[in-house]
Amino acid sequence: MKLHKLTLVTLFLSTVITTKVFADCTCERDEITGNKNQALAYKLIALVSILVAGSIGVSLPFASNIFPALHPEKDDFFLVKAFAAGVILATGFIHILPDAFENLKSPCLKEHPWADFPFTGFVAMVATIATQMFESLSLAYERKDKTETDVKLGGGGEDEEKGGRVHTNHQHVHGSFVLPNEDESQVYRYRIISKVLELGIIVHSVIIGLSLGVSKSPKTIKPLIVALSFHQFFEGLGLGGCIFQAKIKYVAVILMGVFFAFTTPSGILIGIFVSKTYEEDTPTALIVQGVLNAAASGILIYMALVDLISPDFKNQRMQNNKILLLSSSVSLLVGAGLMSLLAKWA
Repeated sequence: MKLHKLTLVTLFLSTVITTKVFADCTCERDEITGNKNQALAYKLIALVSILVAGSIGVSLPFASNIFPALHPEKDDFFLVKAFAAGVILATGFIHILPDAFENLKSPCLKEHPWADFPFTGFVAMVATIATQMFESLSLAYERKDKTETDVKLGGGGEDEEKGGRVHTNHQHVHGSFVLPNEDESQVYRYRIISKVLELGIIVHSVIIGLSLGVSKSPKTIKPLIVALSFHQFFEGLGLGGCIFQAKIKYVAVILMGVFFAFTTPSGILIGIFVSKTYEEDTPTALIVQGVLNAAASGILIYMALVDLISPDFKNQRMQNNKILLLSSSVSLLVGAGLMSLLAKWA
């Protein structure tokens, strides 16, 4: 099993296991409004809504024959992807990072060391650097594997003799679309992007689902239904676009799509089952949630800026089309703005 696949499975399992914590808490609990049956009904509605929104979002790029604007060869795909990138970026900055800060600075935790050191920013920074390192190493691994395969098959590696001319495989890593005449290294890059992005999504999706599942107040759950469904749809759209451009095997596409769609609903189910024993404001739970939220924030901010926004806006196709560049910039701001607005109720 390749390194990135092993890491993906390990991180998912460790996230599910570590979030299932049990402890007593002496902190004052929030007032619960509404009855348990009403809260459970809203949780189930949220589960279905998030599952449907995520499934549709991640699968839309593969239905480009039905929605031509979502085909990577279309300029409109820039706008859609920029909007999704804005949603993901705002999720890291406005939703996850403050949540992590609130968890790690909670009065339920001892003043030392949690109040003495900015752990939230530190973990986010480390996660950002680790994501960059993981992405670079994975890309190098993919290229090495490709070179070794070419050698075994008798290929010429990076340079091939074609029709009496030497064809050099240039490394254009800032492109946005995998078009027929593009370099193969771009395909490898999108494979890494899609897998690393899913890593970040898994980390925070389980936490979000768990928090919703253990909540006992319908007043808290109701606004999350719209906010998380909106977020899941466009996060899935961004991930689905990357998977589409990665040109990976059909079975892997289905597994990654299912993995994404069911992660948050799985967290909700876990939360419902452990809601009687799980205390989300215990010291252990606060530390685990805070660290994972901070890590997810760093990963998503890196992915949005470095792998989704920067390559598209530096793409020659967009640079040569000023109207498309302006429209994509507006789409990016609108996506980030709407997600920020929803954070007011979430």
